[in-house]
Amino acid sequence: MTITLSVNIDHVATLRNARGGAFPCPVEAAKLAIAAGADGITAHLREDRRHIRDRDVERIRAEIAAPLNLEMAATEEMVAIAERLRPPDCCLVPEKRQELTTEGGLDVLRADPFLAEAVQRLAAAGTRVSIFIEADTAQIEAAARLGAYAIELHTGAYADAPPAQRPAHLDRLRRGAAAAQAAGLACHAGHGLSFETIGPIAAMPEVSEVSIGHFLIGQSIFTGLPHAIAHMKSLMAAARGGALKA
Repeated sequence: MTITLSVNIDHVATLRNARGGAFPCPVEAAKLAIAAGADGITAHLREDRRHIRDRDVERIRAEIAAPLNLEMAATEEMVAIAERLRPPDCCLVPEKRQELTTEGGLDVLRADPFLAEAVQRLAAAGTRVSIFIEADTAQIEAAARLGAYAIELHTGAYADAPPAQRPAHLDRLRRGAAAAQAAGLACHAGHGLSFETIGPIAAMPEVSEVSIGHFLIGQSIFTGLPHAIAHMKSLMAAARGGALKA
């Protein structure tokens, strides 16, 4: 199985919004990312529009042929937007207005009943639905029962842990990836991944996609976005034995 890289361009929009103007443009960043070898683009349209805006998503759908993964909360507003735009992929995530970034996986076992409706409506619109989730077998099996296409394993605890503590987190993520495969789900991974931490995640044979944003946008300040993406893909290829999407 090959592995692909979806580049999250949220924080290009964060920088733009800091001055309230039009630069830097996240859509142009998305185009540059694809030209540099990214396989797709991820953008999180939040309720408060703190970074990505509706027009950004509309332009990405209209101007970029590569797959868009629209991250969003399972709310009526967001589902209606996704039904209109019909992105190839949506990732349903928990969302709290006061959080700086997504803090953990969606609790599928205790989710609002609307989550099931959201999955059904998005699938009916032709969108593949993933759920951002912790590497917990019960949660993964619940996602499968809802009819999700994929889960995205939350890698934040692993990525943020001191090196000596990462093996325990990796063991849990490996078990989660195996549980996803057993449940008939595609397995994606993301949150907090960097050059230092991508290798063991990319090496997991069940993982077919990783979503990386903040690190790549930050690294691009020093080396440029094309170089940062090319280096990330080279590390993924090395970890996977060269099995990257052509």
